[in-house]
Amino acid sequence: MLAELEIENLAVIAHARIPFSPQLNVFTGETGAGKSILIHGIHAVLGQRVTRDIVRTGCKKAVVTALFTHLDPVVCARLDALSIPHEEDELLLSREIAADGGSAARINGHTTTVSVLREIGEVLINIHGQHDNQVLLAPECHLEILDAFGGDDTLLQAYQKTFRTLQQTAKRLNHLVKLEQEKSNRRQQMQELAEQVEQLGLEAGEEEALEEELTILQHAESIADALQNAADALDGGDAEATAVLLTDAAGDELATYADLRTDFSVLTERLATAGIELADIAAECRSLRNHMDLDPRRYELVQKRLQEIRRLGKEYQCTGDMLVERKEQALQELEQMQSDSAEIAALRQEKARLLEEVSQKAKALSEYRMQTLDRFIQEVTAQLAFLNMPNVVLVGKHTTGKLTIHGMDTLEFLISANQGEEPRPLAKIASGGELSRIMLALKCVIADRDQIPTLIFDEIDTGVSGKAAQKIGMKLQEVSRFRQVLCVTHLSQIAVMADQHLMIEKQLIENRTETQVVPLEEEGRIYEIARIMGGENPSALLLQTAKEELERWQNQKAGNTAT
Repeated sequence: MLAELEIENLAVIAHARIPFSPQLNVFTGETGAGKSILIHGIHAVLGQRVTRDIVRTGCKKAVVTALFTHLDPVVCARLDALSIPHEEDELLLSREIAADGGSAARINGHTTTVSVLREIGEVLINIHGQHDNQVLLAPECHLEILDAFGGDDTLLQAYQKTFRTLQQTAKRLNHLVKLEQEKSNRRQQMQELAEQVEQLGLEAGEEEALEEELTILQHAESIADALQNAADALDGGDAEATAVLLTDAAGDELATYADLRTDFSVLTERLATAGIELADIAAECRSLRNHMDLDPRRYELVQKRLQEIRRLGKEYQCTGDMLVERKEQALQELEQMQSDSAEIAALRQEKARLLEEVSQKAKALSEYRMQTLDRFIQEVTAQLAFLNMPNVVLVGKHTTGKLTIHGMDTLEFLISANQGEEPRPLAKIASGGELSRIMLALKCVIADRDQIPTLIFDEIDTGVSGKAAQKIGMKLQEVSRFRQVLCVTHLSQIAVMADQHLMIEKQLIENRTETQVVPLEEEGRIYEIARIMGGENPSALLLQTAKEELERWQNQKAGNTAT
């Protein structure tokens, strides 16, 4: 349960430390005193979205801290799943909202994320505000309400798992079928490309090698002459002044004196080495010359081969090497197309199987919901009868249709608030007060099935007065025997039933408005209840009436506790 809430610099609240009773806690105060800010603070510490303009003007940040004790097993299980320790059966949540838009979250003093706060908050507190009544006016939400009442979501989870698998299978199948329709031309193009490159017998690197050979062939005679002349100059056979002979002669001249100085010996050796190298170069030039292909037919063949490669490359706007790559890619794509066809056939079979399975699960879920609906109608009708709506007739307009993520069911609650009238949609006939009581009835029957330890009702009494208001108070008191309840109210009939009464009031401190949250003792409660009954400066008669009402409900509560 929520043991204590501390708020700093949140809108008009400079600082407030609020202790809570484990049973019924009631907040009262004049309109505009800041009751909504209190709810915003709880939303913030539970990880809900807040804006930076909620920070008190002139302050760097707002801080909201909530202490929870006597943790419910469901809460402990969620904490264990998130690896958050809770040995002392306490949980401290904290949220900072910076004026510059930043936000920080902590659990038991350790930094965490806002999303983790939100995940924990889902099992700590359930907040019902005035806008939640609009859920009743939206038929698409009625099935969700029924499922929440049912409590057991096993069938729904099983159905949704199969439905999502069916969706994924259908999506993949539709994608492949669409591709298959587009593949006819593509398949023909790929086949033509692969066949043309195959017929050409093209190999990787062939185009570049042929271009190099063609260039050589174009200058074959000149190159042959150059090689011959170079060989002759180096070692020309009968010539008397070749490079080899002259190098040998130079070596002979120095060899005579090689023993006299080391550097002469080195030069002699270098000349000898140079002579050998020159003779080898001459031999290689002659070899290249002798192996040169001077046949003009070879030139024509190479030229023709290049033309064929370039013609096909121009058709596909790429080089010869790229043609080889595209051929391999085309073959792989053609192979994939074959496997896609096999996958399409398999997916069609799987889709049919899943459709049958999901239809059976949808039928089972629908039958479970119809059984649940009977119990739901009975329990909610009983709650509404207690809440001063004894003649109400509540029915569920149920139809089945196409499969969706929620099943095959469509549900809308219809109501007749007056005897003899046909049940009609809530949006057409329910008043604000009736909606408030219907929502309270729903919260009560659903609360019996969930394990959320704290319920917050923000002005659940909207549009209600008199005996109906008293019944709402009694219902809140009844719920608080099993759950902690926090309620913001404008009605004295509810305020007198509180186990703890907190007053929210504005004060002017140093020329600045601040909102204070004050736990009221008996005298303060009497005055506040009298103010709610008759306005500011209540008369002695109103004060006496408030005192009597307070004592009456305290005595009644004591009697209920004793029994």
